[in-house]
Amino acid sequence: MSHLRRIGVITGAALLLTATATACSAGKTTVGTLSFRAQDSPVEVTYSNTPVQGCHRIGLPRGAAHVENHTLVDVILYRTPKCQKTDKADGIYIPTATSNVTAPGSLPWRSFSVVH
Repeated sequence: MSHLRRIGVITGAALLLTATATACSAGKTTVGTLSFRAQDSPVEVTYSNTPVQGCHRIGLPRGAAHVENHTLVDVILYRTPKCQKTDKADGIYIPTATSNVTAPGSLPWRSFSVVH
């Protein structure tokens, strides 16, 4: 086998592995529900079977202060609308089958991403 042909085979195999790894989570969703509630509010927003890829905004006008993770995956909550970390607001890790409440006076959660 020539040197160029071996490089072509190795490159093709690497591209195939990259495409397979990238497509691995395509179309997958969380199994279960994520529920969010604003501070001192009876209104609750629940997400079911959310895609595992990307950033998801929490659909509460003032953000969320309470979360219940009843999914089979962990999530990260952010205080920014686009899952961005800042100096004052790192992401908060919420394991599966747990809940969390913001500290009094802290910023609400505005978005989340799924750990997959």
